[in-house]
Amino acid sequence: MFSFLSSAIKWISERFWGMVFILIVFMLILPKSDNIGAANLQEIELKGTIMDATRIVEEIYSAKNDSTIKGVLLNIDSPGGAVAPSVEISYAIKSLSEKKPVVVYASGTMASGGYYSAIYGNEIIANPGSLVGSIGVIMQGVNAEELLKTIGVKPQIVKEGKYKEIGTPMREWKDFERVELESITKETYDMFVHDVANARKLDVANASVYADAHIFTAAKAKEVGLIDAVGTREDAKNRLLKLSGVKNPLWRQKDRVEQFFEKLQQNMVSQVIAYISGPKTSL
Repeated sequence: MFSFLSSAIKWISERFWGMVFILIVFMLILPKSDNIGAANLQEIELKGTIMDATRIVEEIYSAKNDSTIKGVLLNIDSPGGAVAPSVEISYAIKSLSEKKPVVVYASGTMASGGYYSAIYGNEIIANPGSLVGSIGVIMQGVNAEELLKTIGVKPQIVKEGKYKEIGTPMREWKDFERVELESITKETYDMFVHDVANARKLDVANASVYADAHIFTAAKAKEVGLIDAVGTREDAKNRLLKLSGVKNPLWRQKDRVEQFFEKLQQNMVSQVIAYISGPKTSL
């Protein structure tokens, strides 16, 4: 295990300074994009695992407060992530959609926190090949007790409070700790289902049909009420044009340096994950 982690760290560090050099070069030579301020529509992308909402929430509120932007396309390809940032994005979209139309487009996976982020869009359209749903909550950890015994490590703990050691990886969780963690996941799940039901006008009593961590194809997601239509990105853009009333669409273009940084970051994360996870089957 430690050898594996060492190899992963070495792989990242060997490429770090080369990537820094490339970033500096591109910052110096890439020109700024023109006509950024003249746009009347904006596409915001939510890609990958949701661990921090700062950047995308800033984009959402910037679009909300920009009077020249008449509508927003939220393009999602995310399997979910942490609870708090997913909720933060969801409520930011709710605030935006109350002021100007938001069409959500599921371009790949729109699951769990990725779906939570989408629910307050005025309309949700999913690519025919996308996966939607997974309305559920999971809390997990490892029991490293046997590993610690094998390598001769004994934890020492001083604590006050019955639940202070809850979720520890040093030993198997005790029954009262598991009950406490299950109450947290249950409360979070109930909040998730309640918000989905309110946003999508679904019956909470039928949550087992559309929630319960079911994962749906786009067609099935439409059938159970999680999305409004199945279509392409072009369909989603055309729908936004109709809702916004824009006759001569001009989509906001990100600064080229900003685009480069975002794509580079996504590529590096993907490569690290691929390196760590090893072979996998994909379509």
